[in-house]
Amino acid sequence: MPGARGGARSVGGVTDRTAPPELFTWEFAADPYPAYAWLREHAPVHRAELPSGVSAWLVTRYDDARQALADQRLSKNPGAHSERAHGKGKVGIPGERSAGLMTHLLNIDPPDHTRLRRLVSRAFTPRRVAAFAPRVQELTDTLIDGFAQRGSADLIHEFAFPLPIYAICDLLGVPAEDQDDFRDWAGMMLRHGGGPRGGVGRAVKKMRGYLAELIHRKRDDPGDDLISGLIRASDHGEHLTENEAAAMAFILLFAGFETTVNLIGNGTLALLRHPEQRRRLQDALAGGDTALLETGVEELLRYDGPVELATWRFATTPLTLGGQHIDAGEPVLVVLAAADRDPRKFDQPDVLDLARRDNQHLGYGHGIHYCLGAPLARLEGQTALATLLRRLPELRLAADPADLRWRGGLIMRGLRTLPVEFTPEPTQDVKTS
Repeated sequence: MPGARGGARSVGGVTDRTAPPELFTWEFAADPYPAYAWLREHAPVHRAELPSGVSAWLVTRYDDARQALADQRLSKNPGAHSERAHGKGKVGIPGERSAGLMTHLLNIDPPDHTRLRRLVSRAFTPRRVAAFAPRVQELTDTLIDGFAQRGSADLIHEFAFPLPIYAICDLLGVPAEDQDDFRDWAGMMLRHGGGPRGGVGRAVKKMRGYLAELIHRKRDDPGDDLISGLIRASDHGEHLTENEAAAMAFILLFAGFETTVNLIGNGTLALLRHPEQRRRLQDALAGGDTALLETGVEELLRYDGPVELATWRFATTPLTLGGQHIDAGEPVLVVLAAADRDPRKFDQPDVLDLARRDNQHLGYGHGIHYCLGAPLARLEGQTALATLLRRLPELRLAADPADLRWRGGLIMRGLRTLPVEFTPEPTQDVKTS
């Protein structure tokens, strides 16, 4: 991953006050927080060249970030920025443009955003998410069953990755016999998220072809699932085109699986590296108290959340943000990871405190683009972590933390692997009569 141009010597070189630290290197990916601390202090709205060659403004302080996330002068529509800043299609999700998947919630503004979000939000009501809880628990236990008696596992590939894939497939209405294809395509997107764009583009095109076919099948044989609901809404005058339905299904999968992969992976690592906090949570769960689990997941979202930068925004008019002038058409990226460790907002922001109160983190955004699937992600995160700690109470990291590798994407922050060891669960004897 090439670094941004600049005079700093390293990510941790914050003693050099004359130039910003080097961004977007592999070292930076392993621990971006010292660099973000420098930017918050010395250049809170900083123009940087991204690995793609596109230049964008990075917003790192909490108050500026919260303002930017809700500022209607910052459009989500890629057509709102200048061709120079456009970088010849180097913004957004690789392959979405050529696959005809641009008309989703992350790329549109009101009134189209309002209309589409109203339709999709019906799938994420508190009642529907609560009704989905037993299925999430079933998936969680089934995945842990696959390695619990072995004594070791890679928690990313064997647990954190497949759990949200199968959950979102169930929600969308992808038949069980097709879900492994979705897992393969999602795996391609995960593996290549920070590398060559071709692998992601191919996966996106395959997914687009499948979704078009599935929409036609659901129109003839609808069910109680999200894609069927989108089709019914379209048939009843909500003006949802097939492209819009496919794009919405795609972005729910794309945005809904990797965020949860990283929430579970980053969260588990944080607990393993903070044994006192982990024991505190285990003791609370053993006593039937789930309050610490709920505040704890919010703290894990703040401390080392799954989304490092919010998705692209583009100035529709000249504006000033954090004292910096931004021209119309220029891209703006809100650095959620930096904002959520801003000492102006959070007491001891670099300390993990599972009982932290008044935790108004920005891990799922703010404003009209607040993450629609946040309730489902929270459910999956709480279920996954609680079940891991209950079933594998002696879980421990099976690698030096310094040897762990992070995926080098721009938007998401997550581990490539998370090797762990634990006392194997005893084999269940099968009684015969």
